[in-house]
Formats: sequence, structure tokens, C-alpha cells
Amino acid sequence: MLRALLIDDEPNARADLRELLAAHATDVEIIAEAETMDEAEAVLARPDYDIVFLDVQLRGGTGFDLAPRIRPKARIVFVTAHDRYAVRAFEVNALDYLLKPIAPERLAESVTRSVAAFANASRRETDEREDEAYPSPLQPNDIIYLRTGTNGRFVPLLHISAIDAEQNYSAAHFADGTRLLVRRTLKSWEDFLPETHFMRVHRTAIVNLQRITRYERDREEHTLLFVQGVSEPVAATRKLWPDLQARLEQLRRGV
Repeated sequence: MLRALLIDDEPNARADLRELLAAHATDVEIIAEAETMDEAEAVLARPDYDIVFLDVQLRGGTGFDLAPRIRPKARIVFVTAHDRYAVRAFEVNALDYLLKPIAPERLAESVTRSVAAFANASRRETDEREDEAYPSPLQPNDIIYLRTGTNGRFVPLLHISAIDAEQNYSAAHFADGTRLLVRRTLKSWEDFLPETHFMRVHRTAIVNLQRITRYERDREEHTLLFVQGVSEPVAATRKLWPDLQARLEQLRRGV
């Protein structure tokens, strides 16, 4: 069971979150709450919490000001009424963020993700694995957390243009030309990515079908896919071409 702190300067907001978390009493136990910056600093000094539900806007400061005081092994779930703060949240080692008013199903997803993340962390302590598990197949509009070594960031799923295998790791390529190396296998990606938008086109590559700008058929056993943000064309196995072509057409027609 995860031991949680609630930090929010609005009593009603804490009450709402407390009520929603009651539905997950087998997974999350609230051990302390804080309303002011001073109270928050006091509860964050505790050694016994696993996760912090942290409001962004607080009287006298922000949740981002408090983030450095959170103990290293604890995870942060930011709570905010404004999605513009998500950009800042990307820069903080946070697990998730929730928009007020919090939808029960969105909180359920966050709790499941948190439990999975801690289970993975425990496993990594023994086998040094660093794959992050997603609780259910992802949706195209999801924002996911990618861990890179000891850091990580949130990214909109559809900003990923392609993913290629690099031994026990995979490289996620983004539309802006950047890339992140994460400890996750292509099989793991394939299990959770939405089939409507992503396809494994080769044993070493997955592509975002929306990011394909053009393709060329070569004389070998491949079709060369030119993908936004990826410097080199991605080779697609020729036997997959009929399925790839059909899925591109479905996506184009919005089926």
C-alpha cells in the first residue's frame, strides 16, 4: 500500500481528493495533509511517505518550490486547475499530473500507474530493470512519463515519431528531431501503444503512422519510410506492406 500526502491550500479540494481516494483504500493510505507552505515543509520532512498529491498553486509559493524537499524515493502527482502548468511539470521528476476537477477514472488511472511504478522500482532494486509499466493500453491523446536513467519527463504520446531498438533499450524519436533513450523493449512498447496510430514495421522499429511523410519502395525486401523528426528513413519489412498501407488509409479516412 502506498502512503500518501495531500498538499493543497483549498480544504474543499483536499476533501474531494480524499473522497475519491477512498475508493482506492486498498492501494493508497493518506497519512498526512497540509494546507500552508510551512505545514507542507513539515510533512515533507517525514521519512515514511511514498507519494505526494501536490497542488501547483499554493498561498505563499508553488508546488514546484516544494518539489526539491520531497524525499528522493517518493513520487509526485501534481494537481492543478490549469493545464498550462504541465509544461513546467515536464521538468520535474513527477509521475503524473491531474487536472481539477479530478475525474474518478483519471484518478484511478493515476493510482494504478503509481502502484505499477513502485512495483517496478522494487523489482529494479533486485534485477536492475527500468521498464515503466503502463496499467492499460495507451490512448492517442495520453501524456506518458519516460524515464531516462535517474531523470524523466512527460511527453504527449503522439509527439513520438518512431521507436527503434538498441539492445535492452529503445530510442524514442520525436517530431522536433530530439530523442530519448529509455530502458524499455520494443515488445513492451508494442503491447501498450494504440494500434490505430503505431505499428511495428520491422523487428527493430515502430513508427507513428501519422508522422510518415512519404515512402519509397527499394529493390531489397523493404519499404523506406520517411518519418518526421527521424534523420534516416525507417526500413519496413516488405511482407508488412499490405497491412501498413491499409492502416495508413484507415488513419487518413479517420476510421
